[in-house]
This record gives sequence, structure tokens and C-alpha cells, in this order.
Amino acid sequence: MSILQKHAVLEKNVTLLAIFAFLVVTIGGLVQIVPLFYLENTIEDVEGMRPYTPLELAGREVYLREGCYVCHSQMIRPMRDEVERYGHYSLAVESKYDHPFQWGSKRTGPDLARVGGRYSDEWHVDHLRDPQSVVPESVMPKYGFLEAKLIEGTYIGDLMRTNRMVGVPYSDEMIEAAQADFLAQADPDSDYDGLLERYGENVNVRNFDGAPGVSEADALIAYLQMLGTLVDFSTFTPDASR
Repeated sequence: MSILQKHAVLEKNVTLLAIFAFLVVTIGGLVQIVPLFYLENTIEDVEGMRPYTPLELAGREVYLREGCYVCHSQMIRPMRDEVERYGHYSLAVESKYDHPFQWGSKRTGPDLARVGGRYSDEWHVDHLRDPQSVVPESVMPKYGFLEAKLIEGTYIGDLMRTNRMVGVPYSDEMIEAAQADFLAQADPDSDYDGLLERYGENVNVRNFDGAPGVSEADALIAYLQMLGTLVDFSTFTPDASR
């Protein structure tokens, strides 16, 4: 009996086909999963990574609420054309504090994994108000209303507690100072020393939208301006043992 004839037996017998399909999927799954149990950590630690500040975390919530992930990915694949356009390929560690991650599956607009620091705050304000004014071919809707929505960060501590439940290392001190840190990051005239002590010197502290008060635009821009800026790729060396 030839191989094709033997395979025809499987194709004609639904029960037999289901059994063999289950065995193949099981073996393939074990090959992928079992090695992970022998690794101390499946995500390579990289110097510079930190949890989101309260303002950045609030901005990420605005990003999710407005569905920005539908048109913008946050994952640069290790392909030459992507690396040349967007920057260093994405590392797993860069998503370790994202619940859920923002890798995305579609790019109507560009990837945002390395957008932090690429444009000025003023550019982002103009882009949110009228995307076509800075990118004429853009199909992005206008988000100028975010500037009018002022937020006080009243419940940001609760959001941080929820994130801590799924593994984000927010300390009790961070949560207790959540609202103060939230307001301080958007006010360069405030006492933000405590914010820097808790989250590091690489935190952007300024009035992001240029208007009084802390708006949703402030929070969203703060989030966008830190994306891809935490890892210093000029000194990064991949762990060859992984």
C-alpha cells in the first residue's frame, strides 16, 4: 500500500483523522511549551525598563478607549525594512507591563513602538486636533476634544492597584503618591523630585499640551512620548544564551 493510499484511510475516517490531528497538535504544543519550564525567566531583563508613571498609565487608558490600537501597532518585527523605518526591533521586555499588550495586527497608520521623542509635543497637539494638517494623506479622525477634558487622577491609584494584581511592581509608596505624581508630571513648576525618585530620571516632566490643567491630551502625549525610549539600544546586547 502506497503512502497516498495509507493517507486516504485517514481522510475517509473522521474519527481516525481527529485522533491523529490531536496527537500532532499535542506533540507540537509540548515541543513549544516544555522548554519554557526550564527557563528561570522567559523575558530577558533589560536595564531602563520601569512601570508606567500615573500620567502615562492614564494616557494609555485614553489610547485604549479611543481604539488607537486598531490602526497602530506597537511591535517592530526583525525585518530589514521595518528596522530601517521604525528603529530597533521590539523586545519582549518592552511589553512586560502592558495588560493587554499593544502589538496590534493592522497598520492603517505607522507603528508607534518607537514614537517617543520623534516629534515635539506641539506636533502631537496639532496631530490630535487635525491630523491632516501635519499628515495630509492621513485618514485619522480628529481628537481635539481630548484637550477640553480635564482630569484630576482621582482614581489612578485604584488602576495602579489593579495592575499590581497582575504583576506590575507598583510599590505601596507609588500607589500612595499616585495622584500627586500624576499632577506633578504635567507641571514643570511643581515639586516632582519624588516622582523622579520613584520612576527614574528618564521621566518627561512638562506641560504636554501647553494649556492650564491636566487634560486627557496631556496624558496621551505623555504616554506616546515615552514609547520606545526606556531601553538604550546603543548599549543593548542580546543575551546569546536565549
